[in-house]
Amino acid sequence: MKITQISVFLENRKGRLSEVCSMLGDAGINIRALTIAETETFGVLRMVVDKPSETVDLFRKNGITANRTDVVAAEVPDKPGGLAEVLKTLSDSDVNVEYMYGFVEKNSENALLVFRFDNPDRAAEILRQNGLKVIDEKGIQGL
Repeated sequence: MKITQISVFLENRKGRLSEVCSMLGDAGINIRALTIAETETFGVLRMVVDKPSETVDLFRKNGITANRTDVVAAEVPDKPGGLAEVLKTLSDSDVNVEYMYGFVEKNSENALLVFRFDNPDRAAEILRQNGLKVIDEKGIQGL
């Protein structure tokens, strides 16, 4: 079970992130998770939104290059060592985590982590087999 992540390259300049987030807000698109990797001149904004197709269309309409990537979102116990246990399970199953980011859900004892795997279908299956809840697009929309 995969979800869609949207990635965009942004100039690393004052106000650029605000412009992009305002564009999404004005369109009624809700950001559910995000991360930014930056250099001196640009950044890569990776995000999970409640309306991925509309987001890509909006960005393209406004001259912003946007890429879709399949990622896996899974609930992980929000306790010391919770993430370490999940990562060990993945490592023991020979699944590589390319990158990840996360947040804590409002009304849950779990954190929600977004993973980029070299094989997302296999990784999602391993997570489910080990008792972790993998979130689908509908679940992301409901957060």
